[in-house]
Amino acid sequence: MTLGTFLGDNLKASGSEIAVAFSTQSWGAIIAPFIIGLIADRYFNAERILAVLHLAGAVLMYQMYAAVDFSGFYPYVLSYMIIYMPTLALVNSIAFNQMKDPAKEFSLVRVFGTIGWIVAGLIISYVFVWDSPEARGLGMLKNTFLMVSIASAILGLFSLTLPKTPPTADRTEKVNISTILGLDALNLLKDRNFLIFFISSILICIPLAFYYQNANPFLSEIDMNNPTGKMTIGQASEVLFMLLLPFFFKRFGFKMTIVVGMLAWTIRYVLFAYGNAGDLAFMLILGIALHGICYDFFFVSGQIYTDSKAGEKFKSAAQGLITLATYGFGMLIGFWVAGKISDMYLNPDNSHIWTNIWLFPASFAFGVMVIFALFFKNEVIAYKK
Repeated sequence: MTLGTFLGDNLKASGSEIAVAFSTQSWGAIIAPFIIGLIADRYFNAERILAVLHLAGAVLMYQMYAAVDFSGFYPYVLSYMIIYMPTLALVNSIAFNQMKDPAKEFSLVRVFGTIGWIVAGLIISYVFVWDSPEARGLGMLKNTFLMVSIASAILGLFSLTLPKTPPTADRTEKVNISTILGLDALNLLKDRNFLIFFISSILICIPLAFYYQNANPFLSEIDMNNPTGKMTIGQASEVLFMLLLPFFFKRFGFKMTIVVGMLAWTIRYVLFAYGNAGDLAFMLILGIALHGICYDFFFVSGQIYTDSKAGEKFKSAAQGLITLATYGFGMLIGFWVAGKISDMYLNPDNSHIWTNIWLFPASFAFGVMVIFALFFKNEVIAYKK
């Protein structure tokens, strides 16, 4: 959450440079399937690879902590994201391997990831107060990298104690790049509804990137108290709406759920555009709290929809394809656009015209919603637990 603020304050990075740093997540998402498909699934236990990646991550995080300019920082954040993104699939694999009924048991485990995100934000804002104007002026935000370097080292060592999870793929079987990237599911795009959903998923990642990249710098620049801690409201909201999603999905159907999710993006950014850290601070808090609807109603619903459309044979491939399209290419475009718009509305004193910046993703999300609402024909999709 604090990466954009750190880069702008500590390393004097431009909006485009900040976008390049955030886009490393997308490159990591694009490269991750190769690490999993070519190495993890074929040659080594998942828990051992997980340990090595997190220990290496600790070293890279320390190098980011020590960086003094953007050119010295970028190679480390790129390397880190390339080795971090595969850990998401690896930890899922280890968890699923230990569960009798992953569909019922995994959500209880997964929620601790969200809790971890909340704890990190609260520590930065309320324990060490690294995101206060005074601390930011002293460059204290760099300590977040030192904190996470230590956490990554501990996690790496802890990973060695996890249950053994041997590789599942047949080494003698020929490597298929199409299967690794989920391209076997491309036939699903022949379905008009799925094609509309697929295109909408990529396009909605553009406004999503604005939130990840600009929300914390925005709240910090307008002098909102404890901005990182307040952003954890979004993660609490994510947990709440994850619980409400099955009921909304069943009551109103897939199309309406997606439309509401897209509309929430528009409302959120309008609130950001016209709110402030004074009398209208409630608008910013409400915008942050909408994160659960923005994320769960679109992306989690989309995973359910994709699962139902793919069938048993292509389930994994279809989810891989959607992940590659959204967190890979969609977010890559989104971060680039967010960087360009941020630089476009930069004042000579390095402050931003935030109203104009936020109205762009608000309008864009509304346009995507209209396209989806007009061209997607309603379907009855069963919610699968």
